[in-house]
Amino acid sequence: MNSLTEPAEPEPDTAGRETDAVGHQPDVVARPPLVRELLLVVGLFLVYKFGRQLANGHTGEAFHNAHRVWDLERAVHLPGEGAVQHVLLHSEDLVHLANTYYATVHFPATAAFLIWLYLRRPRHYTWTRRVLAALTAAALVLHLTFPLAPPRMLAAAHLVDTGQVYGPTVYGATPQTDSMTNQFAAMPSLHFGWALMVAVGLIAATRSRLRWLWLLHPALTLFVVVGTANHYWLDAIVATALLGIALAVIRLPGTTPAAKPGPSIGRRLLPAPRSAASLMATAETMGAALPAPWTPAHQRGGSLSASEVLARIPVSVTAGSASAVDAPVASGAVGPGRTILTATGAHR
Repeated sequence: MNSLTEPAEPEPDTAGRETDAVGHQPDVVARPPLVRELLLVVGLFLVYKFGRQLANGHTGEAFHNAHRVWDLERAVHLPGEGAVQHVLLHSEDLVHLANTYYATVHFPATAAFLIWLYLRRPRHYTWTRRVLAALTAAALVLHLTFPLAPPRMLAAAHLVDTGQVYGPTVYGATPQTDSMTNQFAAMPSLHFGWALMVAVGLIAATRSRLRWLWLLHPALTLFVVVGTANHYWLDAIVATALLGIALAVIRLPGTTPAAKPGPSIGRRLLPAPRSAASLMATAETMGAALPAPWTPAHQRGGSLSASEVLARIPVSVTAGSASAVDAPVASGAVGPGRTILTATGAHR
C-alpha cells in the first residue's frame, strides 16, 4: 500500500494549528480506543449479517424484482451483463481468478484499509468508519424492503453461475435453504460500494501523485461482480448513489477551507485628499523651483507668488461647460484674449 500512499505525513496525536497546501488542517485527532473500535466494528457486522438473514425466504418477491430490474436496464439501454461475462469465459483460469477475487478480497481489503487508517490517519479513520456504517445501514434497509435475486439466478439473463461451475464460491447451491448467507440481497452491491469507499478514503488521506490509481480497485470489483453474474449494473449504480449521499452528509472532521484572498488585479490605492493649504504650499514650491517657461528670461531668477503660479497653469475646458466664460478683460488686468474661469477664479 505504501507505493500509492507515500509520500504522506504521519498524523500527530496532539492538536495543531497549521494547515496544509490546500488549506485543510492536518490530521490531529487522537486514535479512538482500540478495544472499543473492535467491539463497535464487530457489532455492526453482526447486526448487518443478522439483518440480511431476516430478508431470507422472500423468493417469489426476489425473482419478481429481478425481472423488473432486468427490464429497466434494457429500457434505459444499459450494456448487458452477458457482455462482461463473455470476456471472462474466454479463459477458465480468468474465471477462476475472478471468483477468487469476489470471495476473498472484499472483507480483507476493507479491513486492511481500516487498520491502516487507524494507525496512520486517525481522523480519516473515524470519518471512513462512519461513512461505511451509514452505507451499510442504508444497504440493509434496501435488502429488507427490496429483496432481489442476482442475475445468475434469472433465466431471462442467460448467464452462467461461474461460482458453482468453475469455483470457488461463497454461496450454497440451493439459495432457498442457504442458512449462511442471503443470496436475495443483490441491491445494492456492497462489494462495489465498499471498494469505492476504500478508493475515496485512500485518495483523501494521502498526497501521492499515484493515489488516483486506487480507483482501479472499484473498477476491477465492478468488472468481477458483473462478470460473475452476482450483481446487475443497477446494483452498483445504487451503491454509488448511497455512498454519495453518505459523503455529502458525513463530512471529514476538521476540514476548514482556507480564506481565499480577494482579487487584487486592477485595484489601486488612491491618494488621500489634500487640503487647500497643502495645495497652496505645493504651488508656492512649484513656483519657486520651476519658473513658467513663458516667463521672461530676466525674471526667471525670482520667485513667483501662488496667484501667479495658478494663473500660469494651463486649464483644459470641456466643451459646453457652464463654468467657463469667454469675455473681454479690462486693460492692464490680464492680457487681451484671455479666458476667465468664473468657477475657479483662474485665468488662461
